[in-house]
Amino acid sequence: MPAMALRKSWRWVGAFSPELMLCVAHVRVGVIRRSWWAVWDGEQLHEGTRAPFSLHLGPGQPIEATTGPAWTRKTPLRVRGTVLGHTVDAPGLLDESDGRHARRTAWWWSAGAGVTVDGVPVVWNLVEGMHPEENTVWLDGVPHPIAPQPFDGLDGVGELRFTALATRAKRENYLVLSSDYEQPFGTFTGRLPTGQTLREGHGVMERHEALW
Repeated sequence: MPAMALRKSWRWVGAFSPELMLCVAHVRVGVIRRSWWAVWDGEQLHEGTRAPFSLHLGPGQPIEATTGPAWTRKTPLRVRGTVLGHTVDAPGLLDESDGRHARRTAWWWSAGAGVTVDGVPVVWNLVEGMHPEENTVWLDGVPHPIAPQPFDGLDGVGELRFTALATRAKRENYLVLSSDYEQPFGTFTGRLPTGQTLREGHGVMERHEALW
């Protein structure tokens, strides 16, 4: 790993339901810190830098993965609270990551939650370009590790198809640091990598290229 690689850490919380989807995040790259939030209320995308709400997180069974000097832990959640006047009681995911990632890093990512046609609650974390071992589907709270799935851009991953409802996107370039990402909220259909077919699914896709 090059000596110039800065230490990066982030904590990202997402909640996904038919009525409302949200994310809240805090990122640190070296001495630079950033926070943001976004809420899709079914009609409008709301965004900001300091969340005007608080959430109660009920954690499930986490998984961890380490690749070289980088680490992550993914935890399925039950997210509760009041957000912009809406009551939230939804499944979600907590992403905690830390380490000295490569100076140039790029990934595709999908996080979501839903219910199978058999009524089993599911949460998933699928990624390409980061830790292969973090690819996981939780069925009724039990984690099932899976092989990395091929991403079809932001249109889907594996046999899951995605329809975007609202897209967060930002491009920043400070010469020594840059970030280019898209992260749409939306709905999922199709079959999970564990073989179950979704009755309904909600969550995010993400494309991110970083120089950090």
